[in-house]
Amino acid sequence: MSWAESTLWVVLPYLTLLVFVGGLIWRHRYDKFGWTTRSSQLYESPLLRVASPLFHYGLLFVIVGHVTGLLIPVSWTDAIGVSNAAYHMNALVWGGLAGLVTLVGLGLLIYRRRATGPVFMATTANDKTMYVVLAASIVAGVVTTVAGYVPSDVSYRTTVAPWFRGIFILQPDAAAMRQANVLYKVHTLIGMALFVLFPFSRLVHALSAPLGYLFRPYIVYRSRTR
Repeated sequence: MSWAESTLWVVLPYLTLLVFVGGLIWRHRYDKFGWTTRSSQLYESPLLRVASPLFHYGLLFVIVGHVTGLLIPVSWTDAIGVSNAAYHMNALVWGGLAGLVTLVGLGLLIYRRRATGPVFMATTANDKTMYVVLAASIVAGVVTTVAGYVPSDVSYRTTVAPWFRGIFILQPDAAAMRQANVLYKVHTLIGMALFVLFPFSRLVHALSAPLGYLFRPYIVYRSRTR
C-alpha cells in the first residue's frame, strides 16, 4: 500500500468527516440566519415547479440506493436468495432511473439559474462551485451505475462498500479500495468533496427539512363573497 493510497482511503475520509461535522457546528453557531436555501421562487416559479420536484425526489431515491448498496453486505442478499446478477440489474434499472431524473432536475435548475436574470444575479461563487461538484457527483454516479452492471467478481459491493462500512468502526479497508475500478474511486473522491462543501453551501438546508409540515392540520381557505 503506497503512501498516496493510504492518504486517500484512510486519512482523507476522517478529514472529510471532521470538516463536515465541524462545519455544521460552525455554521449553526455563527451563521444561523444563513442556514437557508436562499429561495428564488419569487423571481421565477413555473420552471422551478417542474425542476425542483424532479431533483429532490430523484435525489431521495439516489440516497436510499446508496445507503442500501453500501450498508447491506453481499452475504445478506445471498441469504435471502437474491443473486448478484439480479441485485445489479435492480440497481441498474432503479438506480439509473433515479440518477437520470436527478440529473434532469439539476440541469433544469442550472438552466433556470443562468437564463433568469434576477436568479443569476443572486447566484454566488459558492453556489456555482456547489452546482459543479453536485453535477459531477451525479454524472459519475450514473456512469458507475451503468458500469457496475457488467459482470465482474470485483464490484463496488466487494470494494467500496466494505471500505465504507469500515470507516465507522475505525477500520477502513484501504486494500479493498485499491482493487476498485477507477470509476468508483473517482465517484468516491467527488462524493467526499461534496461532503466537505456541504456545511458551507445552501445544501445545508437538507438537514432542516420541515418534517412537521407533513403532520400539520389542513388549512381551509374560503373565498370572500361579493
